[in-house]
Amino acid sequence: MGGPAVTVIIVDYNSGDYLQPCVEALARQSFTDFEVVIADNASTDGAADRLRLPDDRFRIRRMGSNLGFAAANNRVADQSGAEFLALLNADTRPEPEWLGALVAAARAHPEAASFGSVQIRLDDPDTFDGVGDVWHVAGIAWRALEGQPRRPIADAAIMGPCAAGALYRRADFQAIGGFDERFFCYCEDIDLALRLQLAGRGSRRVAGAVLRHAGSGTTGRVSEFTLYHGHRNRVWTFLKNTPGLWLWLFLPYHVAADIWLIWRYRKQEGVSRILERAYLDAWRGRAAYLRERRNADPARFRRMLRLMAVTPWSASRRLDITAPAERL
Repeated sequence: MGGPAVTVIIVDYNSGDYLQPCVEALARQSFTDFEVVIADNASTDGAADRLRLPDDRFRIRRMGSNLGFAAANNRVADQSGAEFLALLNADTRPEPEWLGALVAAARAHPEAASFGSVQIRLDDPDTFDGVGDVWHVAGIAWRALEGQPRRPIADAAIMGPCAAGALYRRADFQAIGGFDERFFCYCEDIDLALRLQLAGRGSRRVAGAVLRHAGSGTTGRVSEFTLYHGHRNRVWTFLKNTPGLWLWLFLPYHVAADIWLIWRYRKQEGVSRILERAYLDAWRGRAAYLRERRNADPARFRRMLRLMAVTPWSASRRLDITAPAERL
């Protein structure tokens, strides 16, 4: 086969001072059989224009408009001929062994379609930013161990990787249609993870794939954009990926979680209004996602429950849910 083994995709939208150090960290990778496409979503901050590309493996692709994280990744994936797609946020700094560890794990575990990193906070190297995405049966997602003290972590089967630093087999990514572009940004990675699991393709965390991550460094951790898209999209993720009678079993938990979140932020008028708008728009758009859930396999979903959180306190503790890596 010609061409590199990996296409690394960095979606850039007003990434500012984060972008150049991220690109330079990629240039220092011990694994070198890759290309890098910086997909610029019509940024206005000049970061892409000022970017110094380390060598001819790196190129900028101008998307023409702000397509969002999901669509920009899909467009680059469509043009890639590589075996693997590595997704990397602009606000990350991968360590030199990061990409090599992901590729080695992928070649050692053909049962898995995706591989996740051990993420450390960019401003605090002693604190986890996340070690894989977790999905609660009530329709809530989080990065496992986020905010907890850094400690030795093991390889494990997980629900899915955080797309801030993840590796996917391109064939699997393409086979299920890539990211859901209706999401625009946020929750597209856990939605993809659930769809891959429902297709019988697992995911693994790779302890040797370490990167530092600012976490919503370009969009703002509690911005209106982040809150709106995150909460709207998690409702859609729940509706489209909870098949059969499982939806009706877990729907009361989901509604209770939404009500609790609104109550929690009741004194923050701006936040509560954003959440109400997100849930209202999610409800208005529900029909398409409820139709799509008919394609999901209830029996396979039942087997996936071993990788899901179920206790009410799981989210607040950012629990890490893992399992042995046998095929689903």
